[in-house]
Amino acid sequence: MQRKDTKKIYVGGIAIGGGERIKIQSMTTTKTSDTERTLAQITALKDAGCELVRVAVADEADASALKTLVEKADIPIVADIHFSPNLAVSAIENGAAKVRINPGNIGGESEIRYVAECIKRHQIPVRVGANTGSIEPRFLEKYGRSAEALVESALYNVGILEKFGVNDIVVSVKASSVPLTVEAYETLAQKCAYPLHVGVTEAGTTEAGIVKSSVGIGALLLQGIGDTIRVSLTDDPVREIAAAKQILRACGLDENYVEVVSCPTCGRCSWESMELANKVTEYVRFYSKKAKIAVMGCVVNGPGEAKDADLGIAGGNGACLIFKKGAAYKKVLEKDAEEEFFKEIRLLLNDGQS
Repeated sequence: MQRKDTKKIYVGGIAIGGGERIKIQSMTTTKTSDTERTLAQITALKDAGCELVRVAVADEADASALKTLVEKADIPIVADIHFSPNLAVSAIENGAAKVRINPGNIGGESEIRYVAECIKRHQIPVRVGANTGSIEPRFLEKYGRSAEALVESALYNVGILEKFGVNDIVVSVKASSVPLTVEAYETLAQKCAYPLHVGVTEAGTTEAGIVKSSVGIGALLLQGIGDTIRVSLTDDPVREIAAAKQILRACGLDENYVEVVSCPTCGRCSWESMELANKVTEYVRFYSKKAKIAVMGCVVNGPGEAKDADLGIAGGNGACLIFKKGAAYKKVLEKDAEEEFFKEIRLLLNDGQS
């Protein structure tokens, strides 16, 4: 797909926008000043594939803790600021690689200027993050709770930052409503050349949040809109990273992984294909290699529908057929199917365990 052309900026050493690969980010749930727990969560997020991490800065203790976090963390840290320009400045001075400010609650021009001067001194980027809970009053009054209000609120504050010489900006316009989120980003993409941080805010608990985020983020990515994403879940933030990866893969924006395709099964399936599909998915989840593996319930779906798979299996009548690139490779007894199939998977992935 054709990605929308946006300005390239750097958060620490991570490039965002300008045609760069879409970056995955998340946010810690620990009290930021609890540096031990916060660092543990940052490490877990990084190990899961997170590339940028945001931390809440609610008080001076949180801002001061950034110095330790920045020194010890392996990924750039973004300071999330609400209400207080003083905390924004303190966070920057303690080493934040980027700050996120909310247009509806950071203050007027004088407060933004105060933050802008510090941003320029430290040469870091800023995200203007608008959401439906904090639209500038004037735009809320003019447009109501709408895409127009979100976009105009964000761009108004972008204009103030530009006025004071800040030009490394990321913009977001999130809502908890998927249609409103998509409309807002579509509108913003027509008016803004800055990189866009995409997500559905307050998406909910794990299952509902993943569905809403997948629909909203996916709809935008398929239009070429978005330079960095966050899946917001009321759950362990590590789950956000797995979901974000799956969204990128489903949109064709990440091909360096092992894809597992499996049929939903039906009354024709006479073996435990569902159990095997889950085991294969778990086994290959951390491999960074382009490959496709199919686990099909019966001969109706495989190898025919999975003929493009590098490796596949289909079962029936006490036996299973292992196939490669749609061609029959060998037939095995159902009781031996899992063991034999995993031998072939290890050979395919060259993991040295065969």
